[in-house]
Amino acid sequence: MTATQNPARAGAGAGETRTLTLIQAVTEAMREELARDERVVVFGEDVGARGGVFLATAGLQAEFGRARVFDTPLSEASIVGAAVGMAVRGMRPIAEIQFADYMGPGFDQLISQAAKIRYRSGGQFTAPMVIRTPSGGGVKGGHHHSQSPESYFAHTPGLKVVMPSTPYDAKGLLKAAVRGDDPVIYFEPKRLYRAAKGEVPTGDYTVEIGKGAVRREGRDLTLIGYGGVMPDAERAAAALAAEGVEAEVIDLRSLLPWDRELVLESVSRTGRAVLVSEAPRTANFMGEVAYVIQEELFDQLLSPVVQVAGFDIPYPYVQDKIYLPGPNRIAAACVQALNY
Repeated sequence: MTATQNPARAGAGAGETRTLTLIQAVTEAMREELARDERVVVFGEDVGARGGVFLATAGLQAEFGRARVFDTPLSEASIVGAAVGMAVRGMRPIAEIQFADYMGPGFDQLISQAAKIRYRSGGQFTAPMVIRTPSGGGVKGGHHHSQSPESYFAHTPGLKVVMPSTPYDAKGLLKAAVRGDDPVIYFEPKRLYRAAKGEVPTGDYTVEIGKGAVRREGRDLTLIGYGGVMPDAERAAAALAAEGVEAEVIDLRSLLPWDRELVLESVSRTGRAVLVSEAPRTANFMGEVAYVIQEELFDQLLSPVVQVAGFDIPYPYVQDKIYLPGPNRIAAACVQALNY
């Protein structure tokens, strides 16, 4: 079963559409932004002739030349540092870090430089840059190719952090990130690269960073997730519906900022919230969502907020199906909330 998207929601008012995979939508967004704005450049390890390890940049160097789509040394610190320098000097870099697990060497440049340049310069400089990186598990990548480190970056004021789960959002969020004036960490759930298929407009559009989306309406509880867990969340909701339980499914899409209003409005109606992510449980970003829900809606909750997450261990190569929140774990958490 593939993760699909509601064409009526996706293409509303956007004209003609056609079906793309998530990775095709990412490629198309970069191609269109390269053509639209000569300040845009794309670079990273093997992104040129090879087109990247997942082929997200396939064909871009041939189309736009080596000066605008180019390979870098095997140095994430240099990649991020170069992106910061280019952005400060007026360019619009899109830098690829081959796997989110390798963000570490560029951490200081992101946290100490990109995130703070607007504030430390009193608004004289900005860093309009995008760091694209495949994230999460589900593809048998092992310990160093499967982690979900988004919470590190969602803790950093000055950055924006997004993670799409549909082709429509993948394209629209990436285009919005390129056109904005802030540094954006753009996580791509690699297990959805070719599994997620949906209708994408042929015309130009963006998706506003900071706004979530309702994937399924419901009245009995609110099921909230983002990125790679969304297809399983929707499967869990469908299974609950067969038993007469209507779960409202919310896709956050953006973690920094995140759509507090959408979440609080939904939970205030349903009285129950189940939060899903594949990152380790401790200091998980969803803990912040849970805190805001109880802070704002304590007297309206019918049950404690329940979180379904990965475990506090390095990502397991051979037991990733146990580690990842699947529809069974998600549905069980929903039953727990309903039976409280």
